[in-house]
Amino acid sequence: MRAQVAVVGGGPVGMLVAAELAAYGVDTVLLESRADVSERPKATTLHARAVQCLARRGHLPAPAAPYAGPGARGARTGSPFHFAGLPGLFITAPETEPEPILKCPQARLERQFEERAREAGARILREHRVTGVVQDEEADGVRITAEGPQGPVVYDVRYVVGADGARSTVRERAGIASDTHPATISALMGAVRLAEPDALAPGWHRTPRGWIVAKGDAEGMTHIRTLNCAGAHADRHLPPTQEELRREVSWIAGREIAMGEARWLGRFSDFSRLARTFREGRVFLVGDAAHVHFPIGGQGLSTGVLDALNLAWKLALAVRGEAGPQLLGTYDAERRPVARRVIENTRAQLALMRPGPELDALRGVFSGLLAQEGAQGHLGGLISAQDTVLPAVLPARSGRSCPSAGTFLHNAVLTTSTGETDVIRLLQGGRPLLLLLGEKGAGHREEARDWDGILRVVRARPTPDVPYEALLVRPDGYIAWAPGGADLADALSVYFAGGARTACR
Repeated sequence: MRAQVAVVGGGPVGMLVAAELAAYGVDTVLLESRADVSERPKATTLHARAVQCLARRGHLPAPAAPYAGPGARGARTGSPFHFAGLPGLFITAPETEPEPILKCPQARLERQFEERAREAGARILREHRVTGVVQDEEADGVRITAEGPQGPVVYDVRYVVGADGARSTVRERAGIASDTHPATISALMGAVRLAEPDALAPGWHRTPRGWIVAKGDAEGMTHIRTLNCAGAHADRHLPPTQEELRREVSWIAGREIAMGEARWLGRFSDFSRLARTFREGRVFLVGDAAHVHFPIGGQGLSTGVLDALNLAWKLALAVRGEAGPQLLGTYDAERRPVARRVIENTRAQLALMRPGPELDALRGVFSGLLAQEGAQGHLGGLISAQDTVLPAVLPARSGRSCPSAGTFLHNAVLTTSTGETDVIRLLQGGRPLLLLLGEKGAGHREEARDWDGILRVVRARPTPDVPYEALLVRPDGYIAWAPGGADLADALSVYFAGGARTACR
C-alpha cells in the first residue's frame, strides 16, 4: 500500500500531525498500536505559545471578536502557575490572544485531533504495531512494515513522522542516536480513594523527604504524584503496586496515610533524552520520540504540539513540490534548541526541589524572584515558550538580516476591504500570509507575483499594533520576513519553490 506520509504513533502529537497534513491535502496514513484512546490520566496543560499556534490553525477557538483599541501589546493579569513547586509565577499573554494556560486532558485532545484527521481524509489504522522502517535512497521513499489485526502490512511512503513515544521504534530503526541523562530520582503516580478524605489536602507538599502533589477529581478520587530524591528505583520499568504507593506517600508525609481503591498506578523519573537530530533523511521525529524530560512545569505536551505545528506545513509543501531548498532543514534547527531548553529548565527545577536545608536559602531567593515582575517575565516566557525566537533562515552571505524575522506575530485587529478581521483568522486557512499594510506595503506586491499559488495576500490599513509596512508570516504565526533585511523575493525563494529568483543569486 502507498501513501505520501506515514505517521507512526497516535497520541495527541501524532494525531495532530496527521490532521494537519490531511488538511493540506496530503495522502496520510497513521499507524497506532493501541486499539483506542487511553483514558489514563496524563498531561493536562497547554501553555500559551501552543494555545496561540493551535488557535491559528483552527484547532482551538479564537478570542471573541470584535475587540477594539490598540491593546494588542498589553498583557493580561495572567494565569497563576509555579516554578519547581514554588508559587508566585504568572503566565501572561497579550490581551488579544487566548487565555495563556489551557487545562485539557490529553485524551480529549487526542480524540479531537483524531476526529479532525479522519474528517480531512487521513487513514487511521489502530492495532498496527510498526516493526520496520527502511529508507530507500533510489526510490526516494521509505518502506514501513507493521503487524496488524489481519497480519503483516507494508506501506511505501515518501516521508515518515515518528510520534511513537519515548521508546520510539522509528528513532531506533532510523539509527538516530540520543544524548541522555540517567535517572537520579524515583517518582510514583496514581489515583486513589483515601480512607480519610482530609488526610491529604490538595496542592504541593514539601517535606524533608520529598514532595507529594495531590489533586481531587469529580469521582472523589485523589490523584497523587510523589518525588523521592534518595535515588533512582532499582528497576524503574517494574509496575508499582498500591501498597508501594501507600508506603511511599506515608514515608514522605511522615505519617500513615491509608488508601482504598487505586487506579492508573505508574512510575516515572528524571531520565531525559534528546535525539541528536530530529531528521534523518526522510524520517522526522516529534514529541517524546525526539525529547523526554522530567514532567515538571507541564511543558511536555506543549512542546510536542509545537513540534507538530512546526513540521506539518513544511512537510506538506515538500510533498506538493512547493518547499524551498532549505525549508525541511529548518525543522531540526528550530525545534532541537527549544527541546534542549525544556530539558535544561526541568533539570534546574528538579535541583530546586531536592530536599535538604542547604537548598532552603536558594529556594528563598527564587521565591523572592518570583515575586518580582521582571522574574515573572523571564520564567513565564521560558515555561510558556513565548520567549522562543527562531534562528535566521536567510543565508548570512546575503549580507543583511531582518531583526523581526523569527519572532512571533501576536494577534491584532486588521481592517481590510471586506471588513475587520485579525491575524488568527487570516492564518486559519493554513497558507503563508503576505500582509501588506497601506500604500507602502502595496509596493511589495510585485515581488511576490511568482508565489501567488502558495501565498495568501491580504491588504489592510496600517495599524500601530503591527508596526510594519509588510510582513511574510508563516502558518504557525512566526514572521519569516519584514522590511529592513533581505528583499522579499529572496526570503520567498528560501522558503518556497516556484520563484524566478534565488536567495544566493
